[in-house]
Amino acid sequence: MIDVNQLRKGTTFTESGNLYRVVEYRHHKPGRGKATIRVTVRDLRSGATIEMTYNSGERVEDIRVEAQTVEYLYADDDFVTFMNTETYDQPQLNRGIFGDDFKFIKDSMAIKLLSYDGEIIDYEMPKTMEYAVVEVEAAVAGDTANSPTKKIKLESGFEVSAPMFINVGDVVKINLEEEAYVTRVSK
Repeated sequence: MIDVNQLRKGTTFTESGNLYRVVEYRHHKPGRGKATIRVTVRDLRSGATIEMTYNSGERVEDIRVEAQTVEYLYADDDFVTFMNTETYDQPQLNRGIFGDDFKFIKDSMAIKLLSYDGEIIDYEMPKTMEYAVVEVEAAVAGDTANSPTKKIKLESGFEVSAPMFINVGDVVKINLEEEAYVTRVSK
């Protein structure tokens, strides 16, 4: 059991038989009375996002989640298949679990699958990844005022804004949490 004051972003806990991961934590202390803890959580089984409010001092049951690093193999219409490189098991996850994050997945990419009591309940993407640039927006000659950017399309299919000097064939590092260009890795 942990105090609700310890529910920070990324903490996983169970309540009423449901598994939750904290997405956002807010501590509210009115002028009088007890403080309240408001958390936005994601139900790890259904994927629903829920707001929960607790009084300071309440307790919830925290859980220990096991992580295994897997490599992306392929995806079909319904499932995404990975391979554990140590045991060669091939877990499959429903494609809907990834939501918008699926656009970041590329061949042989390593991600962490999180499980609780043998049930895969969540995943963790790396913070940054390197992608090859496959398409760039045409740059306008002489447009150098105010740090101009252009849209680039990456090998996994998603687009980000990048500096004007990025060309097709360059490899760039992308921050996946912010969906933003970080730096050019190589030409």
